[in-house]
Amino acid sequence: MSGNVTSLFRGTAAHSPSMAALTRESGEAGAGPVDFCIPCNPYFPTPAMFEEMAGRLRDIITYYPSGADTITAELCGLLELPPQCVAMGNGSTELITWIDHLLVRDSLAVPVPTFGRWTDQPMETGKRVDMFPLQESAGFALDLARYAEFVRARGTRTVVICNPNNPDGGYLHKQALVQFMDAMADRDLVVIDESFLEFADAEAEPSVVREAMLRPNVVVLRSLGKNFGLHGIRFGYLVANPALAGRVRAMLPKWNLNSFAEHVVFMLRDHGPEYAQSLHQVRRDRLEMAGRLSALPGLTVYPSQGNFLFVRLPVGAEGTVVRDRMLTEHRILVRECGNKIGSSSRFLRLVVRPQVDVHRLVSGLEQVLYGSRRGAAVPGPATGTGYSSGTAAVDRLVSETNGAGMRALAAQPAGPPGLAAAPAAGTGMPLPAAVPVAPAAATVGPMPMPVPAPQQVPQPAPVPQPAPYPGPVPVPHPAPAPRPTPDPVPPPAPAPYPAPAPAPAAAAPYSVPAGPTPPGVPARGGLTAAQVRGTDGLESVPAGGRPASRGWPDPAGMGRTG
Repeated sequence: MSGNVTSLFRGTAAHSPSMAALTRESGEAGAGPVDFCIPCNPYFPTPAMFEEMAGRLRDIITYYPSGADTITAELCGLLELPPQCVAMGNGSTELITWIDHLLVRDSLAVPVPTFGRWTDQPMETGKRVDMFPLQESAGFALDLARYAEFVRARGTRTVVICNPNNPDGGYLHKQALVQFMDAMADRDLVVIDESFLEFADAEAEPSVVREAMLRPNVVVLRSLGKNFGLHGIRFGYLVANPALAGRVRAMLPKWNLNSFAEHVVFMLRDHGPEYAQSLHQVRRDRLEMAGRLSALPGLTVYPSQGNFLFVRLPVGAEGTVVRDRMLTEHRILVRECGNKIGSSSRFLRLVVRPQVDVHRLVSGLEQVLYGSRRGAAVPGPATGTGYSSGTAAVDRLVSETNGAGMRALAAQPAGPPGLAAAPAAGTGMPLPAAVPVAPAAATVGPMPMPVPAPQQVPQPAPVPQPAPYPGPVPVPHPAPAPRPTPDPVPPPAPAPYPAPAPAPAAAAPYSVPAGPTPPGVPARGGLTAAQVRGTDGLESVPAGGRPASRGWPDPAGMGRTG
């Protein structure tokens, strides 16, 4: 493979080059590299489904698709969702773009590392992005209580969580997420990105789509391309209450979905069992692959509920060197994560693939990492390297705040009630209670926002250092037998929230200040509960006149019948 291929990686700001670009640059005929980079489902669609699409290729690419309403109605009939609560987009990225333009006012909080569009998109439109660094010492687990404190201390108006998170595959249980959503009821918007949730098996029904439809400020984003192994088609959807979903849907072009997307959506009704089986196989492969990788000396594999594994290379290994040599010497494409904010080039994200491909991956890594020593990426025993995210701003933030996410807060005394101190590891401290919001009369146009009563911005208590993370336990090499479906893990019962305090009296409208909204001041033009009411009567409206779906459970447990 041409040496020019590796230069394509250096020319991308936040993502890997496309497979089409790599194929063009290589100049080689035949199949491309084994893809451990793009997180697709390798078992779906089935070969028979691909043959059916190929047989109809001429009609699919010749004629206009149906309108988005028709395709959305079919998908909603399949998933048993009310169409008024759903908006379909030309890929999740299109929906993230519209969420940013329509619903994010001035600031957005997001844990890092995560999917790059959640940081890049709002920064491109001039929003303040408050990044909450996930700690390597804690296995990149997201502490919801500390994240809630961070949001309140910063005064952030929009909150994002990816579940499972990309690139580490970290997972949050449904009950904990619902509790967090309610604690953030005073924010303009809470986005739960469930793009990889179909691959999770930690509990039977992990999705919060049902809960999102009944809340005034929650949007759930879901992918179709990743789950169905069809990234190139570009289709996904969001679920929210009718007012929020309707705002996004009203801005989308009538033909924003292409004919391939329409054809696949209408095929799915007859292929539910195959889809469920494909997810079951990916989960088995994930366990097998984690075991194989954990056996490599010095390689750390983090627990994942996605269809990918986040791994830390041995001390001394440089991810870009490993990536380039795997591609040029072994024709294997891996995702080096040095250009992900909050990560570094010591980390790779490796997509779960069939065992025959994993054998080839492990063999290639053994040669590149350990090889003959003369050409190995690991130079031998080393004393270790310091943390580096690959992004100077985040490096500085982590260094100056010890990962707390805010400067000069470590020495501050504990704040007043309403902003709980950061819990010690394992204490299970409840999330801070939501700030009460004064009821407002329903209105159609923008509402002037009252100035809240003057108050001191509470500061969080000193953030204790997390306990040393022992690292993932090596996974034993399993026998090639079907893995039994795990019993649902009961999450801890939610702690009761304090009774809400009386809302402050409304004052005269204020003028829009220059610059970002200060902490503790509501964003100008933020959504209120009154503006997004109308969530009653959410009866499911399946597509009429078509046969009942075969093998498709509801979206809260979609694909879990295998």
